[in-house]
Amino acid sequence: MDLTVLAVPDCPNVALLEQRLAGLVGGRPGVRVSRIVVDSAEEAARLGMHGSPTLLIDGSDPFPAPAVPALACRLYPSEDGPPEGAPAVSALRRALAQAGLPG
Repeated sequence: MDLTVLAVPDCPNVALLEQRLAGLVGGRPGVRVSRIVVDSAEEAARLGMHGSPTLLIDGSDPFPAPAVPALACRLYPSEDGPPEGAPAVSALRRALAQAGLPG
């Protein structure tokens, strides 16, 4: 399974997403996590980045997103509060399970 984090340069929310991913997939065989820094609207459109950070699981964004690619910050619903700059751990766990990663 390939997990790709798409982000604008110096995105303040990348560390939070990568920390949450590490807690869920760290040390699992067959799971690769990479980061691509996106610095143009054309590249965002080509890669399917809908705000920073965007997670792709095997090339697909598992979270509903606006139709227009963006070089802006992306917000995700939280479990019980205001939106956050990365998906909640429970949302990541569900997305990974739906993509075939056993719990």
